[in-house]
Amino acid sequence: MAGPTVSSDPAPGGRPGATAARLPAGVDPALYPFEGRLLDVGGARMHYLDEGAGPPVVMVHGNPTWSFYYRAAVRALRGRHRCIVPDHVGCGLSDKPADYDYTLSRRIDDLDALLSHLDPGPITLMVHDWGGAIGFGWAARHPEKVERLVILNTAAFHNPRGTRIPPTLRLVRDTRVGAWLVQGLNAFAAGATRLAVKRPLPAAVRRAYVAPYDSWANRVATLRFVQDIPLSEGDPAWASIDAAAAGLEHFRETPALVCWGEKDFVFDGPFLDEWQRRLPHAEVHRFPDGGHYILEDEGAAIMGLIDRFFAAHPVGAQ
Repeated sequence: MAGPTVSSDPAPGGRPGATAARLPAGVDPALYPFEGRLLDVGGARMHYLDEGAGPPVVMVHGNPTWSFYYRAAVRALRGRHRCIVPDHVGCGLSDKPADYDYTLSRRIDDLDALLSHLDPGPITLMVHDWGGAIGFGWAARHPEKVERLVILNTAAFHNPRGTRIPPTLRLVRDTRVGAWLVQGLNAFAAGATRLAVKRPLPAAVRRAYVAPYDSWANRVATLRFVQDIPLSEGDPAWASIDAAAAGLEHFRETPALVCWGEKDFVFDGPFLDEWQRRLPHAEVHRFPDGGHYILEDEGAAIMGLIDRFFAAHPVGAQ
């Protein structure tokens, strides 16, 4: 497929956008009460939320989540902030084409296309999981557009453990059996609803997380994300991580809030240590009983911290 190009139809209220995507079966509308929009990025439609008004907050999800992960944050913030939350192509309510370039560099390009299209001005960037690499990949290109940071169990630098990754990720990344488990049985998305949390999720929430990934074809992104984990210089995402990591130097003085689940089996202590080395002035909160899906385990506490952080660092005050 060609690189991202942007096209859309006017949406209600004068914002660019397109007709709302239809929720898949299994997603309770009461859990996701938003009017999503669609944007063409190089022949694939990217779904995104654009809710509320005020200083914009861009929330970037990882794998195998989708914008549903930020649902409580959007509901809490949209009364005083403009909340922009994309679904990466292949995820959530976005298209899931077989011929899309499922690489980190393309995902950064897609986010760039979306934010260029929406033109929100200076933003607060909130990231989780692969959202760190994608969000900071974009931020490295546009450091002047980032005023605050909220970092949730993620990375935007190379694995501090070198080539060591959890066995479950190694199985999916490097074996045909793992690939079949992901695309054939939806094992990655379904397993994460139990393994990535320490507080059991309600059944309706578990169903919503896996609902967009309801067929072999619709699970292509959950597999390709894992296969794109860079462990050596020959891997396609290596250079993109290099650029994102180098870009972190721009944000050493940027107000940053880090909320970290200490029972994350992927982004563990060495990743948090690396964030603190690169962002030495960040406000850091550890959650000893929080898992990888930290907003599910500790969402109420984190939203309280975000409220106080935003009040302490108002937009335009730097």
